[in-house]
Amino acid sequence: MSYTTIQKDFYRESGKWLSSVEILKKCINPNLHFIYILRKAQKYNKKPVSGIFWKFVLRHYQIKYGYQIYPETEIGEGFYLGHWGSLVINPKAKIGKNCNIAQGVTIGQQNRGKLQGFPTISDEVWIGANAVIVGGITIGSNVLIAPNSYVNFDVPSNSVVVGNPGVIYPAESATESYINNKI
Repeated sequence: MSYTTIQKDFYRESGKWLSSVEILKKCINPNLHFIYILRKAQKYNKKPVSGIFWKFVLRHYQIKYGYQIYPETEIGEGFYLGHWGSLVINPKAKIGKNCNIAQGVTIGQQNRGKLQGFPTISDEVWIGANAVIVGGITIGSNVLIAPNSYVNFDVPSNSVVVGNPGVIYPAESATESYINNKI
């Protein structure tokens, strides 16, 4: 069976494949509700009438929930927002599949220097509360970025980043038990 991106995102939360009606019932949760609206805005982004409608709805919920994520942001399937509140992701950032992002995270642009640009985050990355990831950097797969870490450098796959400034520690099982219900 072929599942939609929204179904894959919601699977991450429950570990169950949900019907459209079950998904709407789960939208009482602000995190899931926002993901639902974001995915609709992404799906219809290039459509004249429905695109404007979903962008308007998304803007309302960006303000209500404190998430600053735009339809232009490339986000892979199985996206999971761990907690409600205060999240900023630059629209040019790229995020892979099965990524978890906690509250207070900033994924942003660096305007000058050798790392000018926007982050690219690979698959199966867990980003802890209040972490900051900036610049034209690449975060590999199976990476855990600890809460309150500052990352403005490339991070290889199978790593844990801790601290401000961040320090990289190799770890083959970096996200084991942190990223559940992978798609």
